[in-house]
Amino acid sequence: MKKYLFLIAIVALFSFISCSSSEKKEEKSNTSQTSTEQTEAPAQNEPAAAAEETAKPEEKAMLPHQTNDENAPVVYFIKEITPEALVKIYDKLGWRPEGKTGVKISTGESEKSNHLRPALIKDLIQKIGGTIVECNTAYPGNRNTNKAHLEALKQRGYLEIAPFDLLDEEGEMLIPIEGAKHLVKGDYVGTHFKNYGSYLVLSHFKGHQMAGFGGAIKNLSIGFGSGTDVEHSGKIYIHSAGQATKGWVTADQLDFLESMAEAAKGVCSAMNGGKNIAFINVLNRLSVDCDCNGSPTEPDMHDIGIVASLDPLAIDQASIDMVWAATDSKSLKERIESRQGLHTLDYAAEIKLGNRNYRLVEIK
Repeated sequence: MKKYLFLIAIVALFSFISCSSSEKKEEKSNTSQTSTEQTEAPAQNEPAAAAEETAKPEEKAMLPHQTNDENAPVVYFIKEITPEALVKIYDKLGWRPEGKTGVKISTGESEKSNHLRPALIKDLIQKIGGTIVECNTAYPGNRNTNKAHLEALKQRGYLEIAPFDLLDEEGEMLIPIEGAKHLVKGDYVGTHFKNYGSYLVLSHFKGHQMAGFGGAIKNLSIGFGSGTDVEHSGKIYIHSAGQATKGWVTADQLDFLESMAEAAKGVCSAMNGGKNIAFINVLNRLSVDCDCNGSPTEPDMHDIGIVASLDPLAIDQASIDMVWAATDSKSLKERIESRQGLHTLDYAAEIKLGNRNYRLVEIK
C-alpha cells in the first residue's frame, strides 16, 4: 500500500513539473510574439512622409541634367505632337515677340525628309503672325539657290500657311561673336536677318550625318548661316571652323562642333542678348539622318513629344536626356556618339550660351 501511494505521489509530481514547464514555454512564446508585434508595429505606423517615400517607385526618375534648382531655366514638355499641343506649349512659355517675328524652320530636302510639315506648324505660326524664314543650303540640291528654294517651298505647301522670307536672298552680313576662338570674324547670316525684332526657332530634333544631332543649336548656327548663293557662306564658314567662306574645307570635328555653338551664341546675342528669341524642339520622326537628307533612314524609335524653352542649351540638353532615357534609341545614340555630338553641348556651356541644367515641367 505504501509503495502504491509512493508511485501515485511520483506521477503527480512529474505531472506538476510538466504542466509548469508547458506554461512557462507558452508564456515565453506569448512574450516573444508580443515583442515581435511591438517591433513591427512602428513600420505600420510610420510618419506620413516616410510612407509616401516608399510609395513613390512609380514616379519617373530624374533625367541626368534635370534639377529642382529654382534658378535653372525651365524646359516645358508635352507628350502630344499635334497643332494644338504646339500652341499650348508655346503659350506656356509666356514669351511674347517684339516687332516683326521670324519663325526659323528647316524646309527639308525632299518630301521624304522628316521636316516639320505645314499642317503641324500652321496654327502656331498664324497665332503669332510669324513669317517663315530660311537660308539657302551649302550643298547641291533643291534649296541651294533662291529660285530652287522658293520652288521647293511652294511644292511643299509652306507658302500657303504664312509669308516666307529667304534671309540670304539679297546677300549676307556679319554679326559679332564675343570671345570666339574659331569664328573670329563673326557669323555670316542673310541680310534680311536685321529686319526682324524677334525669332521663334522651331526645330525638328533628329540625328545628323555630320553634327551627330540637330536641334535648337544647329538651327541657330547652320540654319541661320548664309548659303552658297552669296559671296560669303556662313554655312561653309562654320563647317570649316573659320577657315573659309567659299569652297569646301574640312575642319577638325571638334572645331566644327565648337563653331556651331559659337555661331548660335552670335545669333542669340544679336536678339537683344537672347531676350527676343525662343525655342521649340519637336521630337518626332527621330531618324539618325538630318532633314537635309532627301532619303533619310527610317526612324526605329518612338516619338517622344515637344519641348520648349527660352534657353537654347537647356532645350537641346533636355532633348538629348530624353533620347538617352528611351529604351529604343540605340541607333540614334550611336549616331550622336560616333560624331562626338555631345561636345557641342560641352562647349556651349563653356562659352555660356545657356545652362545645361534645367527644370522640367510637363504639361498635361
